[in-house]
Amino acid sequence: MRIFLAGAAGAIGRRLVPLLVAAGHEVTGTTRSAEAARKLEAAGIRAAIVDVYDATALARAATQAKPDVVVHQITDLPRSFDQKEIAASYQRNARIRVEGTRNLIAAAQAAGAGRFIVQSVAFAYAPGCEPHGEEDPLNLADRPRVETVRGAADMERQVLTSGMEGIVLRYGFFYGPGTWYDGAGAKPSVHVDAAANAAVLALSRGAPGVYNIADDDGAVSIEKARRELGFDPAFRLSV
Repeated sequence: MRIFLAGAAGAIGRRLVPLLVAAGHEVTGTTRSAEAARKLEAAGIRAAIVDVYDATALARAATQAKPDVVVHQITDLPRSFDQKEIAASYQRNARIRVEGTRNLIAAAQAAGAGRFIVQSVAFAYAPGCEPHGEEDPLNLADRPRVETVRGAADMERQVLTSGMEGIVLRYGFFYGPGTWYDGAGAKPSVHVDAAANAAVLALSRGAPGVYNIADDDGAVSIEKARRELGFDPAFRLSV
């Protein structure tokens, strides 16, 4: 299968690339960094140096890749845990989810992709009974995460109405290699390897729609992801 992986050098992308290569997929991964591009090539995929806000270049890169599936794992968050830097990133991250997603969907459509998988958040539900199912409303009113949640909601709407098979993976708070946390903390949480594997599963499984991807910690229901994707929160990479 031909995969166009946007955000291949990010927290999820770095764990997702070896899984895709091991499964025999033909992968083109995007990054803005020449250094990261060299690492992606060394990992066995084709790298495309492109900015998600350059719609023309993005469409060109996607068209050259001829993907069956586009996987959107782009975020704009700091590598290290710093509250001030994290707060400053909210607006940038929301822009990626709205404007960046719009450009990536247009590129995927121009390239003839049939399926579009996107990273969203499982910690955005409005207060209510837990565990939250995918049909529960999002919290679009309360701060401090209102900008994040509104950006995610707009992104999800774009993907689900794109005309492609839209798959929304609502991830819990990441922990594990390359993330802010070594172990599970705030609920819902998810290990970065299990999150990456969910994207691999979604390449060919699951009806279009929304899936909670998290540990079975009582905050959100993961029964739909278990049933339709074969998701296992205990999955870990061997290295």
